[in-house]
Amino acid sequence: MSDNKLALVTGVGPGTGQAVVRRLVAGGYQVAMIARDAERLAGIASELPGSHAYAADVTDASRLDHALDRIGAELGQPQVLVHNAVGGTFGNFLEIAPKALEANFQTNVMAFLHLARRLAPAMIEAGRGSIVATGNTSALRGKSNFAGFAPTKAAQRILAESMARELGPKGVHVAYMVIDAVIDVPWTRKLRPDAPDDFFIQPADIAEEIWHLVHQPKSAWSFNVEVRPFRENW
Repeated sequence: MSDNKLALVTGVGPGTGQAVVRRLVAGGYQVAMIARDAERLAGIASELPGSHAYAADVTDASRLDHALDRIGAELGQPQVLVHNAVGGTFGNFLEIAPKALEANFQTNVMAFLHLARRLAPAMIEAGRGSIVATGNTSALRGKSNFAGFAPTKAAQRILAESMARELGPKGVHVAYMVIDAVIDVPWTRKLRPDAPDDFFIQPADIAEEIWHLVHQPKSAWSFNVEVRPFRENW
């Protein structure tokens, strides 16, 4: 593993993903970005020196492998992985299409597994590294209207815990962040035009907590982490 500070972030959209990239770049990292929207990634890369665009659908194993091969050849081996790509479908178990649940599982669980299997060996060899998955309260409970989503986030959390138990003794930190909040992005503002500012969680604040997780000392690693606005009812 190179001594250069290199991170990989998936699901780089206008909210959490982009905020995480900005925080890591500000902290001295080169950041490889993976998302489906090539135009958006190119725009971020042109604006933010230190960020690098690799357009791919994380559910397509061959394209994801190709992106990871390019990252390895062009930038090196990441010491940090933040899996922020998410698939979600709302509806109860009678309403959702079974294929939608399967597609969400591919994004939330199988892509996470694939990424970790590719990146963890170099981290193990180096005796250091961090893997963080972003989740939400669906990882902890199954509400009626979340049948197409919650099962996959719960599976993602359990997979992360299994990884943490395997990798922790080898010097690699795995953490799962539950975001119990509505993230402040344009489309959520449109859905809740009357909500006060402090109803939303700020992407930059999520990114700051991820930065903290990635840089925790080995004597005090966190696994389950929950973040929410101070007014959130929980």
